[in-house]
Amino acid sequence: MKLSELTEYDPITIQCHDNPDADAIAAGFGLCRYFESKGRRAQLIYGGKNKIQKPNLLLMLEHLEIPITHIEDTAAYVQEQPGGKLPGLLITVDCQYGAGNVVKIPAQQVAVIDHHQIETVQPQLSEINPHVGSCSTLVWQLLCKAGYEIKDGRLGTALYYGLFTDTNQFAEIFNPLDMDMREAVPVDKTLVTLFRNSNLSLQEMEVAGVAMIRHIYNDDYHYAIIKSKPCDPNILGLISDFLIQVAEVYCCVVYNETMDGYKFSVRSCVKEVQANDLAAFLAEGVGSGGGHREKAGGFINMALYEDAYPTLHSEAFFSERLNDYFDHCQIIYAKQYEIDLTEMSSYVKRRIPLGYVEAKDVLPLGTPITIRTLEGDVDMVVEEDLIIMVGIKGEVYPNRRERFARTYEATQEPYHECEHHSQCDLLYEPTVHDRSTGEVMKLIDHAKMCIANGGGQIYARELTERVKVFTAWDEKKYMLGKPGDYLAVRNDDQHDIYVVERDIFFKTYEEKKTLSPEPQ
Repeated sequence: MKLSELTEYDPITIQCHDNPDADAIAAGFGLCRYFESKGRRAQLIYGGKNKIQKPNLLLMLEHLEIPITHIEDTAAYVQEQPGGKLPGLLITVDCQYGAGNVVKIPAQQVAVIDHHQIETVQPQLSEINPHVGSCSTLVWQLLCKAGYEIKDGRLGTALYYGLFTDTNQFAEIFNPLDMDMREAVPVDKTLVTLFRNSNLSLQEMEVAGVAMIRHIYNDDYHYAIIKSKPCDPNILGLISDFLIQVAEVYCCVVYNETMDGYKFSVRSCVKEVQANDLAAFLAEGVGSGGGHREKAGGFINMALYEDAYPTLHSEAFFSERLNDYFDHCQIIYAKQYEIDLTEMSSYVKRRIPLGYVEAKDVLPLGTPITIRTLEGDVDMVVEEDLIIMVGIKGEVYPNRRERFARTYEATQEPYHECEHHSQCDLLYEPTVHDRSTGEVMKLIDHAKMCIANGGGQIYARELTERVKVFTAWDEKKYMLGKPGDYLAVRNDDQHDIYVVERDIFFKTYEEKKTLSPEPQ
């Protein structure tokens, strides 16, 4: 959906969920500003019995001059409208029309902009992306696509703070679009500090204290679980930050029940457990989760949870999922691991076009860079022989010129012009960030095309359980393999062990054919 499709309506009412948070307010504010710039009458509202009372939100509304109206009696409000329906267009933001956390208002036309899992059948005019950390990010992306440049620091600060609060002060960011928005919008950091330091009440401080009295601890895997009373999501982060400092606790999960599910926060202090991986595992099939290696979080949708685990109470669910996470996972340290090739088959790379970038052709030698991909940020330093490879789904991995020359036929053809790349529907195109200057560039714009020459032989086998591989080129964080993915090792270096996602594997490799002996 494009915002330009919605400008044909007038007036436009933008509705936050009941008891709106900073993210809903910021996203709604962004939409209001856009539609007003197009000459449309736009109004930001919310329903429910309770008016906004949290100090940080009141400060946000005051300092950023955000006009929002509380409609306590929605029935009377609708009766005042012609025909008993809101005229023009109603947009629900950070929530879904007809969901349990927002009062349903009849309207002539309805649209939805949200970043949560789909709960009910939604109208045709919908933009729902549960992969981003905030609705503010989703609105920012729509504004960018619409060519709306955010110059006003009030709007930039609102969107920044919306993401800040919905990702537990950026601890739970896991989508590169969130990172891009955080770095792109103009922000008044002094106001963010003011809002942040007005976020907790004395009552919420008591909630945190009471929660830490009761916990579950597993001394085999050194994890802890705490269930908190309903509270602001930032309280979960505060409790988990405290809990992970306990010497016996290597990772922890703190959660509470909300109106429509379970919000949880994850912390880890050991490299064998990446908090973002654990959060995604906990929410798999019933929600979404992610973040950083040490701090992450997620949300479990109640309807999906009750359908998948109808008889399991929440504490048992988290305990069982954590035990499953540790029980069924192999850890491989590639530099020391002696791999068994007897159950592995031999494969070679298919002759399909891939992208490559000679790092020194883009930035000076010695430049510290961060390559941002959908899988996460990759930190590198530009070196003489560093080749950055771009895979068929936009995945990025390092290579060295000598090995590259043995494996690929290099061309000077721009990769973005090749037919194969143009047919790929990438969720996010990788970007290069010069950490010394802050300059950002799209990696694809500098990539040239190469084709495998048959010299990239590997051994591989299908995984039947989860595996974490600490590769020879990165011993600090692991590559995660899931059942169905493939564990691979180069035939000329049996410590160059890595994981290839299943669908990428079959598009990239084919089994090496052995010639039958000629008849005598």
